[in-house]
Amino acid sequence: MSLSFSSGVSSCFSSGLSWIMSLIACMSFSLSLIMSLCFQFDYDFWICTFPGLIGGTSTCHMAVSHEKLFVPGVWGPYYSAMVPDLWLNEAGQSATGRLIDHIIDTHPATAHIYDKLPEEIRVVEYLNDLLTEMAAKANKAVDLLTKDIHVWPDFHGNRSPVADPSLKGMICGLDLSSGEEQLALLYLATLQALSYGTRHVMEVMEESGHKFETILVCGGLSKNPMFVRSQANAVSKAVLVPEESESVLVGAAILGATASGIYKNVLTAVKHMGSKADKIEPSIEMQNFHDKKFKVFKNMLEHQLQSRRIMDS
Repeated sequence: MSLSFSSGVSSCFSSGLSWIMSLIACMSFSLSLIMSLCFQFDYDFWICTFPGLIGGTSTCHMAVSHEKLFVPGVWGPYYSAMVPDLWLNEAGQSATGRLIDHIIDTHPATAHIYDKLPEEIRVVEYLNDLLTEMAAKANKAVDLLTKDIHVWPDFHGNRSPVADPSLKGMICGLDLSSGEEQLALLYLATLQALSYGTRHVMEVMEESGHKFETILVCGGLSKNPMFVRSQANAVSKAVLVPEESESVLVGAAILGATASGIYKNVLTAVKHMGSKADKIEPSIEMQNFHDKKFKVFKNMLEHQLQSRRIMDS
């Protein structure tokens, strides 16, 4: 089998598909995600308007275009690096799932939650349910619970679009509370901050020529409905989550099927092997709230840079 596959890869090289062997995990995710879902729509148009967000310990934002686009603070453009004959830009966040874990694991209320939580229930599931209860009690949408708490999420520096590894995380709006409801609010504010990071990346990309309509999300964070909902509402765009939970395996299988000659090219393989997706629409009622929080988000960056200038003077 390995001999047959290697032979197939060699034929891919001669067919101008040498990029197959160099795809890393996030590109394999995106290949499966972007291309397979776009075939449900008008491929030629939608392929360049669906940025792929691969969220795990860190996050990659993958976007392709017909033209060579240079975006400040974003890697690329790379020709045929992910999709044949298209230019790839890759942005990212240095810590996403890792930041969520850090916020939860370092909070004083977490140990008590673990003590009472059944093993089969994750802490984020408990916090998601708690936020729903808190919102119902306050008679407001979950998003609005974080009106007075704001997070700048660069606890491990900024990869995109600021491209400054020395940036630090920031939290505004803390009080003396240390219970599980305060943890839930901080957790939600962190999810929203990560979503504003996506919005910041997309904003800079669009200023450089990209045009986005819908966000495609996969990876471990796509399994958290509160994270997905935060992305949709904070960015004010619909989010698509593939029904296939292991998209990286589908992407790898697409490449393998092409390299071994089962399909004549990657596009044909995608048409036969791609999956469908669930669509999460943004809440129009939340748009003004998130527009204001996004302004606070960018102000936090300016305040950090201003503080640095003061201390360095």
